[in-house]
Amino acid sequence: MSNAIGAFDAKTHLSALLDRVERGEELTITRRGIPVARLVPVRVAPQATTIAEAMADLQDLRAGIAARGGTFTWEDLKALRDEGRR
Repeated sequence: MSNAIGAFDAKTHLSALLDRVERGEELTITRRGIPVARLVPVRVAPQATTIAEAMADLQDLRAGIAARGGTFTWEDLKALRDEGRR
């Protein structure tokens, strides 16, 4: 298994491992040779910079759901928005 590191070494060298992951590397943490966790880079979607762009993104989301046969109302979007505020 490539890019595997033991739990003790991972704890000891966490900062260096995070640097590697930040550069795109994926690491597997093992305990007694058995994989128990993975460190992977966070994939962050670009965020809209204006309200108009955010609304366009929501409309694209709604259109994509509708194209797959689903329904998604503005009330659904509002509920998701409100849930994210908690």
